[in-house]
Amino acid sequence: MSSTRPRPASPSDGHATRPGKRHLILKTVGGVLGTLVAAIVILILVWQWDWFVPYIDRKGTAALHRPVSIAHLHVGLGFKTTVTVDDLKIGQPEGFEKEKDDFASAKAITVTVDVWRYLTGGGLSLPLIRADTPKGDIVSLLNGTNNYSFASSSDPSSQTSSSSTTTLPKLGKIEINDGDIRLALAKLKTDMHVLIHTEEPKNGDDGHLVIDLKGRYAQAPITGHIVGGALLGLTDATHPYPIDGRLANGPTYVTLRGTVDDPIHFQGTNLALHFAGPDMALLYPLTGVPIPQTPAYSVTGNLAYSDRAIRFQKFEGHMGSSDIGGDINVDPHQKPIFVEAALHSHSVDLADLGGFIGAQPGEAKKAEPASARVLPDKKINVPKLNAANVHLTYHGDHIRNKNWPLDNIDAELNVRDGAIDLKHLTFATGTGTISANATLEPTKNEQFHTRFRLDVSRLPLSRIMTSKDMFQGEGTIGGHVTLTSTGNSVATLVENGDGGTTLVLDRGGDVTALLPDLLGLKLGSAVLSALGIPDRSKLECLVADLPLKDGIVHTNSMLLQTGTTRTMGTGTVNFHKDTLDYAVTTRSIGPQILSLPGAVHIFGSMKSPTILPGAELLGRVAASVGLGIVFPPAALIPTIQLGVGKGSACEKAILEANEHPAAGIAPGKTTGAGPSSVPHPAQARSGTQPAGKAAKTPHHRLSPAEVRKVWEKKSNPK
Repeated sequence: MSSTRPRPASPSDGHATRPGKRHLILKTVGGVLGTLVAAIVILILVWQWDWFVPYIDRKGTAALHRPVSIAHLHVGLGFKTTVTVDDLKIGQPEGFEKEKDDFASAKAITVTVDVWRYLTGGGLSLPLIRADTPKGDIVSLLNGTNNYSFASSSDPSSQTSSSSTTTLPKLGKIEINDGDIRLALAKLKTDMHVLIHTEEPKNGDDGHLVIDLKGRYAQAPITGHIVGGALLGLTDATHPYPIDGRLANGPTYVTLRGTVDDPIHFQGTNLALHFAGPDMALLYPLTGVPIPQTPAYSVTGNLAYSDRAIRFQKFEGHMGSSDIGGDINVDPHQKPIFVEAALHSHSVDLADLGGFIGAQPGEAKKAEPASARVLPDKKINVPKLNAANVHLTYHGDHIRNKNWPLDNIDAELNVRDGAIDLKHLTFATGTGTISANATLEPTKNEQFHTRFRLDVSRLPLSRIMTSKDMFQGEGTIGGHVTLTSTGNSVATLVENGDGGTTLVLDRGGDVTALLPDLLGLKLGSAVLSALGIPDRSKLECLVADLPLKDGIVHTNSMLLQTGTTRTMGTGTVNFHKDTLDYAVTTRSIGPQILSLPGAVHIFGSMKSPTILPGAELLGRVAASVGLGIVFPPAALIPTIQLGVGKGSACEKAILEANEHPAAGIAPGKTTGAGPSSVPHPAQARSGTQPAGKAAKTPHHRLSPAEVRKVWEKKSNPK
């Protein structure tokens, strides 16, 4: 029996070679994996995020149109990934290369992103934003160009769609360390620094945002310190955001304290705003609201905000020696801005309101340089009038003023596109009123087309006389003033104007006290002396009807009557040259014999006129200036009755001036050729020369030089 032995496996047998191949494959894969792991380890060991720096610089430069660079990029990967850039610099745009500082820079910017929350659909969340030493350089030039405007996308539709779907990320902790932003705004004449930093939470609060200001704003030094809640609180509408700030711009001081429910939209405000300073006009750079010059002031009120207006409500305080209060609403969305103000005072000194009519308010007028003009020549400020449209109402319950002791004041004013419409400005005083209305429409050459009217009714003279110790009487004033003109100051408006003045004064008391007050002490005393009106004469009536034509006042009628005399005058007042050329004459009333000087010529500068009295000049001066006066009772009596009441002494005086002319000379007739032809008052009464039959003398207008020559001849006979 034979045995068989198994045959050895052949190398070509597949089953015999399978383990070897497996080993080889495993060895190869292991080598690849080892190489990959080694490469990863090496990559991790040598990896630098700075490799992305050139890419970031290029993308940033292209997006901002300014050179952008960062020194280093750090990324801490994880479910909450932290990204930090070091030494961020954003250069100035084209045209601002000469600026010594970068447009923006920071020592480091760090942002933490909650990646897991974003991937799971929770939205973008930034648990930390930190800026170390951020700086900015904001510049605007006089020509309007600036370095902070960025070019917008060329596709407006993409802008609209992106902005409409963009939502704010959920913010966490925000830190700003040593921030410094420079503002150099040429048009505002401003160069200031805004210093910003955040404070860590303490005593259970959420921290604070602190802003300090220093530099110059609107050419004046500015300092400020503002403390707000945590920056995160700006987006939290469920908790009021606290604000506590103070600001000093030159001599103006502002404080703001309180809370805002929704600071992003500035709604739900509970803020107390306080302003104080030497002049409200200085508030214009801070508020954008033009205000005339005022004396020193201090006011406090509530600041509120809505979609349409900023409101300064229920404010109270003082302005000079007057109290002031009310509400001011500003709509900044209109161009120009619209301001609605309802103001009131319980007790007001008119001197404090001087700035509202172009004068210096309060005591400031003492420092105003003397004007060469008789009337104020201060120009109306057209640019500031164009800065806002305004509707203003004002009421003062009681007026305190030693020169004009009026009872109250009530006014309404509109300003629109630079045009002023004074609806009314009314003063009450005793039994009378003073009321004015006016419109001023700007022209292209910074002047105003003007229409003005002033009405005076039953105004007690005793209430407006300054020399109260000397003045005794219960006179009443009535009349009106009208003016249509073009100009940019009171002086130019009058010298270019047409209109007139009609004035009636009934029973004005002691003329000796009255005229010096009306004309000025020196001039009034000189006129009284020249007219020869007896001392302590009681004024029965003063009537003046004076048309204005092209800046020159003419005389329709002029009458001053006392118990014993009647004075009439005629002439002109030239506001182009601030000169006057006037002649007046005084006659006796009744049979008494008075020694009167006759005609008086007043001429020359209105500030220092020449007065030439003398009986010998009577014929010449009277004829030269047309001393005969025609009184039109039919035209004047309605004004007299409206102004001082029917049956007044003035009404009677005008009628008598026509029916019973003084000294036998009827109004409208000229005097004789010389003193010898002028009848004595007793002769006139006895019928020696019938009334109205005075000798006629041809009119020959003497120049001031000729009048002076005649007077010198009389004063210095050879």
